[in-house]
Amino acid sequence: MSDTNSQPVSAPDKADRPFDIVLYGATGFTGGLVAEYLLRHMPEGGSWAVAGRNRTKLDAIVARLATEMPDVPAPGVVVADTDDARSLAEMARSARVIITTVGPYLEYGEPLVAACAEAGTDYVDLTGEPEFVDRMYLEYHDVAVASGARIVHACGFDSIPHDLGVFYTMKQVPEGVPAVVYGAVHADAQFSGGTFHSAIGQFARLRDAAKTAKLRRQKEGRVSGRRIKSVQGKPHRDSVLGRWLVPLPTIDPQIVLRSAAALESYGPDFTYSHYASVGSPVTATAGMVGVGALALGSQVGPIRSQILKRIDRGAGPSESRRARSSFDVTFVALAGGRRIVTRVSGGDPGYTETSMMLAESGLSLAFDDLPALSGQLTTAQAMGDALLDRVQRGGLTFEVLST
Repeated sequence: MSDTNSQPVSAPDKADRPFDIVLYGATGFTGGLVAEYLLRHMPEGGSWAVAGRNRTKLDAIVARLATEMPDVPAPGVVVADTDDARSLAEMARSARVIITTVGPYLEYGEPLVAACAEAGTDYVDLTGEPEFVDRMYLEYHDVAVASGARIVHACGFDSIPHDLGVFYTMKQVPEGVPAVVYGAVHADAQFSGGTFHSAIGQFARLRDAAKTAKLRRQKEGRVSGRRIKSVQGKPHRDSVLGRWLVPLPTIDPQIVLRSAAALESYGPDFTYSHYASVGSPVTATAGMVGVGALALGSQVGPIRSQILKRIDRGAGPSESRRARSSFDVTFVALAGGRRIVTRVSGGDPGYTETSMMLAESGLSLAFDDLPALSGQLTTAQAMGDALLDRVQRGGLTFEVLST
């Protein structure tokens, strides 16, 4: 819900704000990687700042960045705290774009979304929490539409490879025909304890999430004149990819479907299914059992507490481990009598590529010529080709395997 203590305030024109981008959460592991990326890729004349609640830690980040690249202008420093609505409002009014890495977003994210929506400030995050995205739509979409803010969630591994992967795939599909698309993701990487904490939090709130999703569907309504749907597939061996596919309960299909609803280029009848790609039926079965057990355990308070105690949020994997990590998402589109296969691939998905994707999302909103849209948007809807070009230059590969 909205913070009843915060009051809408008049925000300065975006062109007059001191910073193009403010990075909130810069002292965390992922935030530090995003800061390094911004330092190296901020365009000449661009201005940015690191933000968080601890001035000493922020100053240390700035000092480290200055040591790494002494010839590049250092970022500014903004002190703000999720528990202090006034500080968030001031931060939002100081920037054209806010990038935030502070999660879990269900726990910490809403006050900043509220501040950005009210100030007309563009916002990007890393959330993979469907309930958070739906709640923010219900509470702040209309506010953001009125203020001109673009609220773009899921700008990391959740869900850019999937959202832009389908966006890229649909460019290969004949225009105006029904399309059935499925995506299969495979990752060789170490994910953080924070990711598991977030997942457990989502499993613990399945009923709440379902209620919120229903309210969102009621508010959005159906797409007029087109059919957009998701199909929950079953575990099976895919003859096209030659691998076992297991339905994957992530936010990615929801993001893809919202892009499909917003973009008529996805055709009159669009269907999407989402899977994890594994090498054997044994792995497929083990994965399903593991996810099921985690979901059930998360429903019971004492069990959930014990699980969380045993999983350290951690400081992230070493640079050498990240260098050995990789991912790929393969898409198969059946449309117009053709079968089109594409692939998105990259390095370490959890940190290296995620920090790049998040940073490039913020840079795109700040500096690219984009559609005149506002409200809660997806990456494909808000940034489309501009972000597709950016993440390819950032290191991701998008390719057509067969048509």
